[in-house]
Amino acid sequence: MNKMVIGIASGRKYENYLNWFLQVPNLEIIKLSYLEHNLESLNQCHGVVLSGGEDVHPRLYKKSAYVEKYQLDDFDEERDDFEWRLLSYTQQHSLPLLGICRGLQMTNVFFGGTLIPDIRSFDKPDHSKFQEGKDRYHQVNVIRHSLLAKITGAVEGEVNSAHHQSVAIAGKGLMINAMSPDGIVEGMERKERAAGSYLMLVQWHPERMTDGQNAFSKNIRDNFLESIKAGGK
Repeated sequence: MNKMVIGIASGRKYENYLNWFLQVPNLEIIKLSYLEHNLESLNQCHGVVLSGGEDVHPRLYKKSAYVEKYQLDDFDEERDDFEWRLLSYTQQHSLPLLGICRGLQMTNVFFGGTLIPDIRSFDKPDHSKFQEGKDRYHQVNVIRHSLLAKITGAVEGEVNSAHHQSVAIAGKGLMINAMSPDGIVEGMERKERAAGSYLMLVQWHPERMTDGQNAFSKNIRDNFLESIKAGGK
């Protein structure tokens, strides 16, 4: 291909994702958003990134009662609907997919999984940002022989953290490939790599880790791009 085209689903901090990928030469980035009315731009994309942002609405995993029970109010249902259609397209057309934070959660729900709506309400340690707005950092344990272990060359490492929801039940065809020491799902991938196009989901934010050379940041991006060059596998 003459130039690789990446679609990034727009979020609150789109510029972070844009700058992360623009560190790589010969890339064209398309901002994908219901605000842009540009779902058809997927036709130009060789791969898609689902970025972080608002909570996934519980109606999508048949838990609408969570909204009132856990006092949830950080939603954008138009974004949910747009990205659901985006996910359908990526799977129908075998586009490589990288999901980050909300992107992991949204993809898990798309495949029939469920979410923990608020981690602290389930008596689990806080994984959200510090009050001053800085990301937390913690250890992550990677499942041996997973694709993520192959990508990072490690079975443990340090990642950032800025979320209050997480995976409860894994979606059909997905496996958990990383966990935090306190039991929060930190990554997912396909159970069977040959079952579809490339798919890597991480709960942390590799696009804004303080060490850009960290294998849990740089290698994630680079492997996603390599999968595109390899034809989506």
